[in-house]
Amino acid sequence: MSGRQGQTPVPGAGDGTRVVRAGLPEPVKYEPTLPGPVFAAHYHLPGEPTGAYTYGRDENPTWTHLERAIGGLEAPGESDVETLVFASGMAAISSVLFSQLRSGDAVVLPSDGYQALPLVRGQLEAYGIEVRTAPTGGDAQLRVLEGARLLWIETPSNPGLDVCDVRRLVEEAHARGALVAVDNTLATPLGQRPLELGADFSVASGTKQLTGHGDVLLGYVTGRDPEAMAAVRRWRKIVGAIPGPMEAWLAHRSLATLQLRVERQNATALAVAEALQDWPEDLAVRYPGLPKDPSHAVAAGQMRRFGCVVSFTLPTRARAERFLEELRLVDDATSFGGVRSTAERRGRWGGDDVPEGFIRMSVGAEDTEDLVADVLRALEASAR
Repeated sequence: MSGRQGQTPVPGAGDGTRVVRAGLPEPVKYEPTLPGPVFAAHYHLPGEPTGAYTYGRDENPTWTHLERAIGGLEAPGESDVETLVFASGMAAISSVLFSQLRSGDAVVLPSDGYQALPLVRGQLEAYGIEVRTAPTGGDAQLRVLEGARLLWIETPSNPGLDVCDVRRLVEEAHARGALVAVDNTLATPLGQRPLELGADFSVASGTKQLTGHGDVLLGYVTGRDPEAMAAVRRWRKIVGAIPGPMEAWLAHRSLATLQLRVERQNATALAVAEALQDWPEDLAVRYPGLPKDPSHAVAAGQMRRFGCVVSFTLPTRARAERFLEELRLVDDATSFGGVRSTAERRGRWGGDDVPEGFIRMSVGAEDTEDLVADVLRALEASAR
């Protein structure tokens, strides 16, 4: 089972229409439009063990609806795309890396990517896989691509928000016989469609803006190649990295508001970035949607929306901590993409190569004017 069946959105439908109908089953009289979660470890299975649902670690009807929904957003109108959901974004990332790579292979990872990637690197190397790294910006990963089996792209990068040219990297990687996976977490399918840019896999944490309420851990992998996706599915089965049915149902429920949330959050993120850019101090503001951002030209060529995350740097750790304490509408918390704004000093985790005063801010769905005012007031108060 995969994201290839169910209701088909109106041809040419907009994002709002697509997300509210994504993954819904064909209507049946007296049945709910979105069926509730199926809590089943096993199913009736007389005779030969064939059919859609055999055991709870392999398939679940609630996953199926969500997988169809995500597949329809990652690759609208395409029938040859398959999506698999996982217990977390890291489970999804691991499934691609460990299902596609073998001892003796080489993989290229971003040196400025998600902070858990160094942990992944250690495990890959323990299995005899060569790991090469290079920054996201300037398409630097091209310099270490020769002979690699897999190129892992994270664009925009987290937390630095650098962007690389996905089409260029895909073309070069495929010419060298390498697969390409793109971490699409920060962009979401409404901001960027890696498969349309030529990637073999689009991978993301559904924990973030995709579900948007900070109450679900989830991940997914979308791809076209049946053999490659069969290997990902086999890995999911072997390690049991499956989502609970309630989490899958909550994620599908939340998808219906994705376009509304993205529009508000992205617009407010740009307003916050502009206000920070105009602040008297140089805060080294990064946001791909800013025309002056170093990544803007490349981002504008491949992204439909620029995301809800803004980064900037205050002069010292103490100043950054005072700023966070002064905020009233922004929670000091990790993760991003939720309807309530969050911000944190990323250096506290120790896994990101960022200055001590570096702030990653995730813009929520608050009124734009209120949020901008709160950020500027906290900046002023923290400088005293």
